[in-house]
Amino acid sequence: MAQPPSAAFIDDLSRRFDPHTVSTDAADLEVYGRDGTRVYPSRPSAVVRPRREEEVSELLAACHERGVAVVPSGGRTGLAGGAVAMKGEVVLSLERMRGLADVDVLGQSLVVGAGATTQSVHEHAQRQGLTWPIDLASKGSCQIGGNVGTNAGGVRVIRYGHVRNWILGLRAVLADGTCLSVNRRLSKDNTGFDLKQLLIGSEGTLGVVTEATLKLTATAPPETVMLFAVAGLDAALELLQAARRGPFVITAFECFSDQCLEYVVRRQTVGAPFANMSEFYVLLAVEADTESLHGWLTTVLLCPWLVDATLALDATQARRLWSYREAISESLGVLGFPHKNDVALPVDRLGEFYRDLKQLFSSRYADWQICVFGHLADGNLHINTMKPESMSVEDFRARAMLADHEVFELVRRFGGSISAEHGIGLVKRPYLEYARAPSELELLRRIKATLDPHGILNPGKIFP
Repeated sequence: MAQPPSAAFIDDLSRRFDPHTVSTDAADLEVYGRDGTRVYPSRPSAVVRPRREEEVSELLAACHERGVAVVPSGGRTGLAGGAVAMKGEVVLSLERMRGLADVDVLGQSLVVGAGATTQSVHEHAQRQGLTWPIDLASKGSCQIGGNVGTNAGGVRVIRYGHVRNWILGLRAVLADGTCLSVNRRLSKDNTGFDLKQLLIGSEGTLGVVTEATLKLTATAPPETVMLFAVAGLDAALELLQAARRGPFVITAFECFSDQCLEYVVRRQTVGAPFANMSEFYVLLAVEADTESLHGWLTTVLLCPWLVDATLALDATQARRLWSYREAISESLGVLGFPHKNDVALPVDRLGEFYRDLKQLFSSRYADWQICVFGHLADGNLHINTMKPESMSVEDFRARAMLADHEVFELVRRFGGSISAEHGIGLVKRPYLEYARAPSELELLRRIKATLDPHGILNPGKIFP
């Protein structure tokens, strides 16, 4: 089993690399040892920030030989504890490996370092009229390596899919320092197992991604943004069905409850979007011509489940409508203390699941408020349970973790997943059995043991 490094080992690392690569500064240890969860203590022994793949290889080979635990680190925006170092591990930050190659316009691809931010990739490709269509709220700070490690999704999954749909090739370093190059720039490579797909979503437990070849596409035309107030989640699903039959391409279909909107309005200076509150809201973004869209809207506005609607007439209004959705997480965190869950259900079972979820909380946790939002079109709901003011943080965390067993049993009963896009990390590790059969878990452990026999890569993450 992997262990923290000795002082002598860290001294050896400091001699191997240039003075700016290895840090044991207390401020660096605090920052690089935590992620967006803010739940676990930050206690790494050292932070290593290499510039080249050869340095990553040298570090991992040395850690493999000594059995030293390593936590790969990107932008640390994750919410599953996947980048937490709390047991003296060495943090391997890829942030200095942020190179961007020239865009291959003909092949529509781009080679980038794992430390490049998602926003920098967007801006780089945009100059050639292309884009990497993974759009995340944290794009200014999240990094490509982290996007790959978590198979990130974002708000436009309905249009473009997850990260794994937009990766042509990867370079990665295995636990023993072996450098691996898979697929590179090929759109087609039917030569056996696709190893890059094994690495995508593995949360740094099987190898450390150092470079990615991204598949690009043409920049999307301007989108039209609308916000609907509907009578409930079932009504939002009715709207989804109507939108799928509409004369346009859906680029986003986001939903949020009235509780979420209340937090956003309290947090921001922007007023409520409608005169009266409704139980649920849907933000719909589409690529459409004006005439066809207006014809569809005329029909939808007559539906009994629709309470109100507004359409953005310019970019400023579109940004305002998007702000109601994008500001939810920040508003919940600033004005309250949320316990977050990120589940996925078959879309046609979302309504029934949500009714049972509300019944569970009203009967078992009556004083707890739940704020729900998510990417409804791909079945992904974010369930935020808010701490009652009268309860201490410690008591709330303990009770919320017990409540998770009931929530995830409900998820399992409806054929869902306990993690749609945040990953497993530390947060979901105790509950993985609700989503994976024992035979699957055993196979996962065998794969881990093959690629990382000493268990040095992100130990304690994913595997129960």
